Amino acid sequence: MYGQKVDYTSIPYSKIQIFSVETAGTLDLDCELEVDISGLGKVRFEIRGNFDIVAFYRTISEFVLR
Repeated sequence: MYGQKVDYTSIPYSKIQIFSVETAGTLDLDCELEVDISGLGKVRFEIRGNFDIVAFYRTISEFVLR
Protein backbone atom coordinates (compact mmCIF):
# COMPACT_ATOMS: atom_id res chain seq x y z
CA MET A 1 0.00 0.00 0.00
CA TYR A 2 2.84 2.39 0.78
CA GLY A 3 5.59 0.64 -1.18
CA GLN A 4 7.47 2.20 -4.04
CA LYS A 5 6.79 1.03 -7.60
CA VAL A 6 9.74 -0.20 -9.65
CA ASP A 7 9.76 -0.69 -13.42
CA TYR A 8 12.08 -3.27 -15.01
CA THR A 9 12.61 -3.09 -18.77
CA SER A 10 14.87 -5.29 -20.88
CA ILE A 11 16.51 -3.86 -23.98
CA PRO A 12 18.41 -6.10 -26.40
CA TYR A 13 21.95 -4.87 -27.05
CA SER A 14 21.22 -5.09 -30.78
CA LYS A 15 18.64 -2.28 -30.43
CA ILE A 16 21.08 0.18 -28.86
CA GLN A 17 22.32 2.55 -31.56
CA ILE A 18 24.12 5.23 -29.53
CA PHE A 19 24.96 5.52 -25.85
CA SER A 20 26.81 8.04 -23.73
CA VAL A 21 27.64 8.59 -20.10
CA GLU A 22 28.19 11.70 -18.05
CA THR A 23 30.29 11.23 -14.94
CA ALA A 24 29.57 12.86 -11.61
CA GLY A 25 31.14 16.25 -11.00
CA THR A 26 32.42 18.01 -7.92
CA LEU A 27 29.10 19.60 -6.96
CA ASP A 28 26.72 17.36 -8.91
CA LEU A 29 27.20 13.83 -7.55
CA ASP A 30 24.77 12.19 -9.98
CA CYS A 31 25.93 10.50 -13.17
CA GLU A 32 23.80 10.01 -16.28
CA LEU A 33 23.44 7.42 -19.00
CA GLU A 34 21.74 8.27 -22.30
CA VAL A 35 20.78 5.50 -24.71
CA ASP A 36 19.29 5.84 -28.21
CA ILE A 37 17.16 2.75 -28.82
CA SER A 38 15.95 1.73 -32.27
CA GLY A 39 12.17 2.07 -32.46
CA LEU A 40 11.92 3.82 -29.10
CA GLY A 41 14.12 6.92 -29.16
CA LYS A 42 16.40 8.42 -26.54
CA VAL A 43 16.16 7.31 -22.94
CA ARG A 44 18.06 9.08 -20.16
CA PHE A 45 18.87 7.49 -16.81
CA GLU A 46 20.00 9.54 -13.83
CA ILE A 47 22.00 7.42 -11.40
CA ARG A 48 22.37 8.66 -7.85
CA GLY A 49 24.78 7.57 -5.20
CA ASN A 50 27.98 5.59 -5.39
CA PHE A 51 28.07 3.97 -8.86
CA ASP A 52 31.07 3.26 -11.09
CA ILE A 53 29.72 4.65 -14.38
CA VAL A 54 33.07 4.20 -16.16
CA ALA A 55 33.09 0.45 -15.43
CA PHE A 56 29.48 0.25 -16.59
CA TYR A 57 30.39 2.11 -19.79
CA ARG A 58 33.18 -0.39 -20.49
CA THR A 59 30.84 -3.32 -19.92
CA ILE A 60 28.09 -2.01 -22.19
CA SER A 61 30.71 -1.13 -24.83
CA GLU A 62 31.85 -4.75 -24.98
CA PHE A 63 28.38 -5.89 -26.02
CA VAL A 64 27.12 -2.97 -28.13
CA LEU A 65 30.27 -2.27 -30.15
CA ARG A 66 30.82 -5.83 -31.38
